[in-house]
Amino acid sequence: MKRLIRLVLRYVPRKYIQRIVQWCTPLMGLLYAGRKVECPICGRHYRKFMPYGYVHSRENALCPHCLALERHRLLWLYLQNETDFFEAPARLLHIAPEYCFIKRFERLPKLDYVTADLESPLAKVKMDIQQIPFPDNEFDIIFCNHILEHVEDDRLAMREMFRVMRPGGWGVMLSPVNMEREVTYEDPSITDPDERERCFGQKDHLRDYGRDYGKRLAEAGFEVEEIDYVRYLSPEAVRLYGLRSEIVYRVHKPE
Repeated sequence: MKRLIRLVLRYVPRKYIQRIVQWCTPLMGLLYAGRKVECPICGRHYRKFMPYGYVHSRENALCPHCLALERHRLLWLYLQNETDFFEAPARLLHIAPEYCFIKRFERLPKLDYVTADLESPLAKVKMDIQQIPFPDNEFDIIFCNHILEHVEDDRLAMREMFRVMRPGGWGVMLSPVNMEREVTYEDPSITDPDERERCFGQKDHLRDYGRDYGKRLAEAGFEVEEIDYVRYLSPEAVRLYGLRSEIVYRVHKPE
């Protein structure tokens, strides 16, 4: 199973994966029947979650039903427990929307929900994050998760998100961060896919973010909170929901 998932992730284009897995993965989930873990997003129970990973497969990672990964389950709990996201009226720009969230966010009666991406078939607006086709101060909330490591000019993308966020607005902008690095490593001269994988972790990554990731967001104008939310949850909750530590980068645009 791990080898099959790794091969699909490495060699099938993302735009096709998003269409295929929503049909075939729930069938694979029959092999994981049980009650030891629970996905807080869809409410399904399994004996464990499915493995997932481009290079090295992580155990207990992918929900077979809604396709939520550890970071998605963590973000859902954060939004549910620490924000008024599910109740307050807002206009949300969701960049590269995750399958596990789309239908659930669309059902929120007070949310004006805009999905956007350059190539995802799940998004309603085709958009380059480096040139967002919306006016200044358009959105109350912006979600942009695990995207900036793929973008040629991530600083420009950050400035664009700051531009279209209204004063007083907020967002969550997660990226894979290598906590062993003090400073982000990037080298535009590295174009070979295998070399990019070796240097940046994946063939389609353009940088390996270090602990200065939050500083880069701040340089775009945001106020940044770095929240290790797993530390606020009980060990029982971490086990039940199959979580792992990932910093929640919550950003704010000053009034």
